[in-house]
Amino acid sequence: MSGSCSDCGCSGKPLNTNHGYIRALRWALVLNFALFFVEIVGAVDSGSVSLLADAIDFFGDAVNFGASLVVIGMASVWSSRLALAKGLVMATWGVLILARAVWAHFAGGVPVHETMTWISILALGTNLAVAAMLYRHRAGDANRSSVWLCARNDALANIAVLTAAQGVALTGKGWPDIAAAVPMALIGFRSGVSVISKARREMSTQE
Repeated sequence: MSGSCSDCGCSGKPLNTNHGYIRALRWALVLNFALFFVEIVGAVDSGSVSLLADAIDFFGDAVNFGASLVVIGMASVWSSRLALAKGLVMATWGVLILARAVWAHFAGGVPVHETMTWISILALGTNLAVAAMLYRHRAGDANRSSVWLCARNDALANIAVLTAAQGVALTGKGWPDIAAAVPMALIGFRSGVSVISKARREMSTQE
């Protein structure tokens, strides 16, 4: 998941292209797709709901990064519309993961904590690198804000999965995995609402 409203072209003119921002988005896109496949395999192998939630988040972020690349240089209204759509996706993701966590609670089962641990460490290192690349671009229009939030949320989610893995190892139970998925869902929902609100404010000034 950076500049002021006037910097990002709220007058309807094409947004300024920033080569550093474009390069960071391309790296973020590639890394997020790669980690999506790694985490999907790991989630299926380990039976971890929090790892599955993180994998779905990686896929959604990869799509978001790709879409952000598409609207660079286009009129700011398209950037705001994209941000609105991305906010809706983020909020929906939060609701779906929360529902999945509730289902896992009643289904039972204990995930493989070793798989959760090494994958979450790999994912955390990757997301910290992506977040560092995007940090300087975090301010500005809703689209850039949503990109920065995606990267930040991923790093927080990785820490949650890593913590859950240790909880599973210590207790021999599946509840730490489910408990980790709940805040991940709430963070995704809250960030989505924030992006939606900012995008709607931007769109109201463009009418």
